[in-house]
Amino acid sequence: MPATTPDRAPIVVLCGSTRYWDALTEAALYETAAGRIVLAPGCNLKEPHPLWATPQKADRLKTMLDDLHRQKIQLADRVLVVNPDGYIGESTRQEIDYARRLGKPISYTHPTR
Repeated sequence: MPATTPDRAPIVVLCGSTRYWDALTEAALYETAAGRIVLAPGCNLKEPHPLWATPQKADRLKTMLDDLHRQKIQLADRVLVVNPDGYIGESTRQEIDYARRLGKPISYTHPTR
């Protein structure tokens, strides 16, 4: 786990469904205001965009984004799961399992179901 030093702010990675994009954005705002470096999903594949306009492009991008997010989890000091209504989808569940295997502390914005 990366060591937080006086020279570096703690790093938090946000995990959660992009169906809650606004909640992810709000969590990033609060974490940043608290003095933490925030790593978060960078693409919302649920919204139309030319980068993922075809099923082939979307599949290729999804695979790359999943790998990129695992790397963000590796870099982070801790994980914050953004889970309005207690919702945790399959992708987020896999990210939580991965973070646990790495020994990352995990917290949630809402109680889990």
